[in-house]
Amino acid sequence: MISGHDVATLLTRHGFDFFTGVPCSLVEDVIAVLEGARDAPYVAAVREDAAVGLAAGAWFAGRRPCVLMQNSGLGTSLNALASLSLMYGLPALIVVTWRGYEGKDAPEHILTGRITPQILELLEIPYRVLSAESAAEDVAWAAKEMDSRMQPVAIIVRPKVVQTGHHGGAATSEASARSAVAPSSRRQGRDATPDQLTPSISRLVAIKAARTAIGGEPIVHANGYICRESFSIGDRPANFYMIGSMGLASAIGFGLTLAQPDRTAVVFDGDGNLLMNFGILAMVGGLAPRRLVHVVFDNEVYGSTGNQISPSRGVRLDRVAAAAGYRAVAVTAAADVQDAIRTALAGDGPHFVLVKTTPEEADVPRIPYTPAEIRDRFRASLSPRLKPTSRSPLQ
Repeated sequence: MISGHDVATLLTRHGFDFFTGVPCSLVEDVIAVLEGARDAPYVAAVREDAAVGLAAGAWFAGRRPCVLMQNSGLGTSLNALASLSLMYGLPALIVVTWRGYEGKDAPEHILTGRITPQILELLEIPYRVLSAESAAEDVAWAAKEMDSRMQPVAIIVRPKVVQTGHHGGAATSEASARSAVAPSSRRQGRDATPDQLTPSISRLVAIKAARTAIGGEPIVHANGYICRESFSIGDRPANFYMIGSMGLASAIGFGLTLAQPDRTAVVFDGDGNLLMNFGILAMVGGLAPRRLVHVVFDNEVYGSTGNQISPSRGVRLDRVAAAAGYRAVAVTAAADVQDAIRTALAGDGPHFVLVKTTPEEADVPRIPYTPAEIRDRFRASLSPRLKPTSRSPLQ
């Protein structure tokens, strides 16, 4: 067997410097070591697909990311891997624990255990099965392959390969993260906004107002008409356009600003996108990145699929965000959109700007670039600060 400390050391030795995922007992000691690390601490994700999104943002910011998940999480992250990591070509190491190995586990793990290698093969993700004897070679292979292939690769961890129960109750990153966050930025309360918000502008008008206020900051766009309408207003390399992976724009922006804490990251989200990844609000509120500006254009419908009603019709998303720890505000007019975003850019956050809009959609073109072109343009736009910072909000 190999210790969790030795696995963590191998990962950092080969340049992995951003860790996120959902825990599994088979690698509990690895996570415990990473939670206590100062240079590259572990970010606890609410879902595995959210962790894949965080890893994408971290890679854009110059990090070498590693996502840890149980093999059941492969199912949860299937679309994120297929239509984000693999489609755009975003390198990451996926450490997958092999519950249900050889049919020896609780009933809920048996089927997934039987098909774990086949899932990776269907995704065309190269993988190796970790052993104590080959661990150093396996991690070195992963680091080389993910960079040369420009895609995720995987290491599968069978039971009883990595020691468990030897981490000695090490302090977690949560405690260190809480101590690093100023009390004034952790629980903001909600702004005094009316109970009923009456939209008066279309999303296109709202996006145009937001773009005017933002200037040159990088913007991660949720998929669908948000991308297309923003593109029609004005294209630039610092726009990351989501083509697939509904719900993950917020995770990408969050990962970017965690990896580069001094860089402002703006997310253009939709109500449907946010609701699909609602747990991101708790993740952002818990770590309180001060340079994240999360703008949600809420038209209360799923516009791309025929204007079906969104659950946001009965939920004030800004108030949920405020309860999670954002500085939250809701607006309905173009001038107020500009004022809210300028205020957010000028002060510490995280900030949440809810923009209520009408369901109207503009007749706008699709994004003309390939996924690889979108990736390369966006990462190059971050190049002046591409080298990872030595300071993290997790420390």
